[in-house]
Amino acid sequence: MKKLFLLIVSFFLISGTGFSQNKRARDYGIKIGVLKTGTFNAITDVKGVTVGHTTLIKDDAIRTGVTAIVPHSGNIFQMKVPAAIHLGNGFGKLAGYSQVKELGNIETPIILTNTLSVPRASDALISYTLQQKGNENIHSVNPIVGETNDGWLNDIRGRHLTEQHVLDAIKNAKNGIVEEGNVGAGTGTSCFGYKGGIGTSSRVVPEKYGGYTVGVLVQTNFGGILQINGVPIAKVMDNYPRNYKYDVDGSCMIVVMTDAPLDSRNLERLAKRAMMGLARTGGIASNGSGDYVIAVSTAKNNQIPYQSKSLILETNELKNNAVTPLFLAVIEATEEAIINSLFAATTMTGVKNHKRKSIPINEIMSIMKKHNAVK
Repeated sequence: MKKLFLLIVSFFLISGTGFSQNKRARDYGIKIGVLKTGTFNAITDVKGVTVGHTTLIKDDAIRTGVTAIVPHSGNIFQMKVPAAIHLGNGFGKLAGYSQVKELGNIETPIILTNTLSVPRASDALISYTLQQKGNENIHSVNPIVGETNDGWLNDIRGRHLTEQHVLDAIKNAKNGIVEEGNVGAGTGTSCFGYKGGIGTSSRVVPEKYGGYTVGVLVQTNFGGILQINGVPIAKVMDNYPRNYKYDVDGSCMIVVMTDAPLDSRNLERLAKRAMMGLARTGGIASNGSGDYVIAVSTAKNNQIPYQSKSLILETNELKNNAVTPLFLAVIEATEEAIINSLFAATTMTGVKNHKRKSIPINEIMSIMKKHNAVK
């Protein structure tokens, strides 16, 4: 009965957004890790978190977009959330890092886009925040904007994204199923030499460890030697860089949300473990790669009011020795989110007739079965 309900819910959610969700890794029997997923196996399994996309595909050269991740439905500037940002490799243009490092919270939605659209997206986030009821007298906003470079498929120098595209992504943000692959900020990205994109996954830790949910969303645009659930796909397919010509530069943005009550220090520890999930897929965080993890706790009792009469901030926080299950959860969810981004993506041709093919699913599944990695 539960499966039938989810199937019906999925149908209406997909139909209502005008997209047809491609199969994901689990649809092929690839079950990564040992922890259970949330209902949608998505970052939106963390209560209150919503995701929206704006996808811009136009003519023969424009292949880009915006993805917005919103931690809660309220005024985020007035009720900030604990956060941390970890730099796996810092060849990137992530806006807002220093204030998060200093104060340990974020005050806007998180926006992902392409490299040269970071300033415009930042401006849009400022506009969005200034327009919120209750923010009439604020004079400082710290927009959080991450990016990867989609210049292989997209006319990135044209800077086609507008402020309205960003605002639309925020406005479109919803819970439930998250569209993956060639959408939003993942429209023009590449991963392991194939078409990359947006991917997501979640994990729920056992009740005896708190029953908390960890959700991850990725924007994949990086290289390395592809592995899926421990199977050395690129090696078996004889498809990886040789002779020290490692064309693996790129970037991966990783956004982590959890309802576990964590402060910024333990959120940074959680963010560091997300890079282990990237490594399990074969990513190496190369010299030219911008690999960032933004980790946020949505625990309602730990939200941070912009204004308060009290000098004391009272919060509930997990003990250090209670965080280990969350570490496993974020590693598994990050790994699966990256693989989902590959499975969901489809072949795309873009600027200068550049082409990125989707992963060869039939060949990969044949390899997975030979390695007994399908359940």
